[in-house]
Amino acid sequence: MNDVKDPRQHRFAINGGGAMPALGFGTLLSDANRTREATKAAVEAGFRHLDCAERYRNEEEVGLALKELLAEGTVRREDLFVTTKLWNNNHRPERVGPALHSSLEKLGLDYVDLYLMHTPFAFQPGDDQDPRDAEGRVVYDDGVTLEQTWAAMEAVVDAGLTRAIGVSDIDVATTKRILDAARIKPAVVEVESHPYHPQWDLHELCRSEGMILLAFAPLGHALEPRLLDDPLITGVAERFGKTPAQVLLAWGIQRGTAVLTATVTPARIDENVSVTALPTSAVDEISRNLDTRHRFNSVVVAGEPGFQEVPAGS
Repeated sequence: MNDVKDPRQHRFAINGGGAMPALGFGTLLSDANRTREATKAAVEAGFRHLDCAERYRNEEEVGLALKELLAEGTVRREDLFVTTKLWNNNHRPERVGPALHSSLEKLGLDYVDLYLMHTPFAFQPGDDQDPRDAEGRVVYDDGVTLEQTWAAMEAVVDAGLTRAIGVSDIDVATTKRILDAARIKPAVVEVESHPYHPQWDLHELCRSEGMILLAFAPLGHALEPRLLDDPLITGVAERFGKTPAQVLLAWGIQRGTAVLTATVTPARIDENVSVTALPTSAVDEISRNLDTRHRFNSVVVAGEPGFQEVPAGS
């Protein structure tokens, strides 16, 4: 349990220097055509942590939003924490640097604060993000190891293209494998995490190794079972005058993880950025008593590319 006075302003120190805002805005959006306006709205509302990825195919739109925000003086570059990710078709060491250069060009930045290996699965190298054989099966790359890709990730830190590196969509065993080989330890581990899938083992590994667990889908999904409708969550929300989303975001931050929300709806952006701290007793109540277990994202176990569809209107 972290002593968090104001979740909106809380930052986690990360190895390699710098600090990650606990509350982040994810740019995997239900309507990619609204990326630019949603990103601008998020920063204008107070978000200072942006989570991007080559895979989302909208880095250029994020870059346009950043260009406008910086030119208008809404925010300074040094006040933003920007993440992007290496996709699976670029795991060969010679492809890692060029992939990050391409992302930086699209984002209009000289560096990112964090570069993540999007998944620990290597696909056939090339321009196709989703290579398939004649039967529709993913074509994996057995010509590169996880350790070789990680060494190339370390090289882009050395080159000053990113200040920190990390991993995503990964399990405890594979995270330990990277730790065993790392010269530069992962700063962040980004995975699906919420009270239905709290990832306590990975949470403890991150704590013990000085890494930050970054939770995507902290509100669950608009799929069954709906975490936002859970009686325990709605009960806590009613008792403390919060929305269920604000309860879930506060729970995530106060237990020691950073969290990502993603929406194109201005009212929801404002709702999510307005999270305030819960009493410690409420955080404990959720951790102790909410025993439903459900994972919405299968990438970490199946190796399949992509994610479940983001619900319309999110």
